Amino acid sequence: MKCSGSLVIGVLALAIIALSVFMLERGRAGLVITDLAVGTTPATLYQRPGSEGPLVVVAHGFAGSRQLMQAYSLTLAQSGYSVLAFDFEGHGRNPVPMSGNVDAIEGTTQRLVDETLRVLAAGRALPEVGPGVALLGHSMATDIIARAAIADGAVDSVVGISMFSQAVTAEQPARLLVISGQWEGMLRAAALTMARLVDPVAVEGATVTAGDVTRRVVVAPGVEHVGVLYSATGLREARGWLDATFGRESAGPVVTPGLWILLLLAGIVVLFRPLAGLLPVGPARPVVPVRRFWAAVVVPAVAVPLVAVLVYRPFLPVLVADYLMIHLALYGVAQLAILRVWPLPRVVWVAALALVVWGLALFGLAIDRYAASFVPTVQRLGIIAALTVGCVPFMLADSLVAVDGWRRLVARLMFLASLAAAAFMDLERLLFVLIILPVIGLFFLILGPLGRWVARISGAGAAGLGLGVILAWALGVSFPLFVAG
Repeated sequence: MKCSGSLVIGVLALAIIALSVFMLERGRAGLVITDLAVGTTPATLYQRPGSEGPLVVVAHGFAGSRQLMQAYSLTLAQSGYSVLAFDFEGHGRNPVPMSGNVDAIEGTTQRLVDETLRVLAAGRALPEVGPGVALLGHSMATDIIARAAIADGAVDSVVGISMFSQAVTAEQPARLLVISGQWEGMLRAAALTMARLVDPVAVEGATVTAGDVTRRVVVAPGVEHVGVLYSATGLREARGWLDATFGRESAGPVVTPGLWILLLLAGIVVLFRPLAGLLPVGPARPVVPVRRFWAAVVVPAVAVPLVAVLVYRPFLPVLVADYLMIHLALYGVAQLAILRVWPLPRVVWVAALALVVWGLALFGLAIDRYAASFVPTVQRLGIIAALTVGCVPFMLADSLVAVDGWRRLVARLMFLASLAAAAFMDLERLLFVLIILPVIGLFFLILGPLGRWVARISGAGAAGLGLGVILAWALGVSFPLFVAG
């Protein structure tokens, strides 16, 4: 009976994976997708053969990459536009770190504006690109593309998604569409302010004009800061806005991969469950008494931020990765000491390797193709190695503490609270820790089950080591490379 149940789960998971891949690849059908480089900036060109449509340069937000913008890139390319998406310095496959003063417009911001202008110039020189050019960006990139459009002087249209920019005036950019998610209250207010520079009574959903200036502010229903990138409403609005700009009428498909990405990743995770039953049996997981459990989750949550913030000195060329390494290492060691687990659980190496391969090769490559950059540059390998020093003891302790539903929830909420506390203790240096919290939360939610299945069969040692390596990798590829100066 158990074998037949595993077989059913495996077959269903394979079916979900196959259907998801089919639907995701359908969005690419008929396009020529070419990776290229603009100096040191990696980029991807999306075109329909022979279309020769206007150029749209697509820019991602903070901690994003070209892959995160694929719904817009594919939709516009399917509609005949020549789309050039790129990775900002410090992001994705870009080997050059972000640099400069992040608090000054003439610092980091100007470097990213200059990079955007270089990509824009290279795009104009590409073959089979028709007349006309637009800039489209998300979040951080909206300020960059607004400034780039103003500096260039010949950009026909700008599309800002989740936009905030002090560069926007009553006159510039002359043609601007702003798309916000329904749950982005502050950014919706900022978008209305931009429209009301042109018409004081502008409202969401209306197009306002004054002389040569045209603005439109729209809301994508039921989405937040990331979901807005997959909203069919936002995609149609952007395409319609660009069609109106260039006097076109597009009939291509609106590519909405969000649901299929989720189903693909879920299918890959679920498929591991029946396969985990084939792993070698390891040592039983130690039973942690309730009182010791509470000590192991409360004491580190209170003590580690106090110690880690005090001893922290930046030493890695990536934003807050070095602090995370320290915090994770101290947290994991403190929990293991309180749990009195010695010697540490024996590692079943075959099971640990299977978990790493599944999490990085299969799950990771799916993310890299359809959702976000997951393949590291050479510059990031050392960062991943350093993060492993913190992630492995932390995940080993987590595999011993988070053994059932309520303990798992309490343990992980306490850990996330400890990171938030550290950030608020030193906002000037650790503000970006708050941004990484959703990444860690998603890691627990999506990849946590893989570790639980391995721990049940092969023991906590294999689960902790495997998930520790995967977590270090995920963090190492997520945050921007950055060097001061």
